[in-house]
Amino acid sequence: MNTDTLFDLHGKTALVTGCKRGLGRAMAVALAEAGADIVGVSATLEATGSDIEREITALGRRFRAYACDFSDKQAVLDFAAQVQRDVESIDILVNNAGTIRRAPAADHSDELWDEVMEVNLSSQFRLTREIGKKMVAQGAGKIIFTASLLTFQGGINVPGYAASKGGVGQLVKAFANEWAGSGVNVNAIAPGYISTDNTYDLRNDPDRSAAILSRIPAGRWGTPEDFAGPVVFLASEAAAYVHGSILTVDGGWMGR
Repeated sequence: MNTDTLFDLHGKTALVTGCKRGLGRAMAVALAEAGADIVGVSATLEATGSDIEREITALGRRFRAYACDFSDKQAVLDFAAQVQRDVESIDILVNNAGTIRRAPAADHSDELWDEVMEVNLSSQFRLTREIGKKMVAQGAGKIIFTASLLTFQGGINVPGYAASKGGVGQLVKAFANEWAGSGVNVNAIAPGYISTDNTYDLRNDPDRSAAILSRIPAGRWGTPEDFAGPVVFLASEAAAYVHGSILTVDGGWMGR
């Protein structure tokens, strides 16, 4: 085995959802740095001239942009069909698009629940089904979901988000059980507390922020750049025998 090429993604194309900012942007850049061309999609991604496009093309990689509302079932199905017409082969799928809505369980409306479940769980199932069936047919592919610490824990004031991320963990296992034998690796990365838009309210609540930080053995909030190595690993041949796993990138939170 040549470890010099084990993480090489040249000749591969990665579809990254939620690529405009945060974890998705950092993972798209990392995959491009490893050699992959990038197909990026976010709800408000510009067709041309976006910051992420400039960053990817500056690395010498190709970038194709799409916009899709992941809360809209038909829009997701239309996108899945369109991208497969436009792109010859999608070798890597990163299911990162997501949302969070905060409200106590007693006040968590049906509208909040439905939106979060559609974006975080249902759309990811549909996109994986549509993209993944071609991977199964060709006998190769890498699928990486963004899970969460709330794949394992219940959280506070985010019942829809916790339920959706728990479901993501089960989707990973369900797809892996069916597709591992066809050469398709399905895994997830579970971020800890990361400095992104999703954690803005927590980081600006002095009591909650201090309580969270005190439990993280690494002694800091994570950054999107902490996900470069994990996503390249799971997208590469280095993870050829990794199926149905959820890799926590959490500064040690789950070990406490």
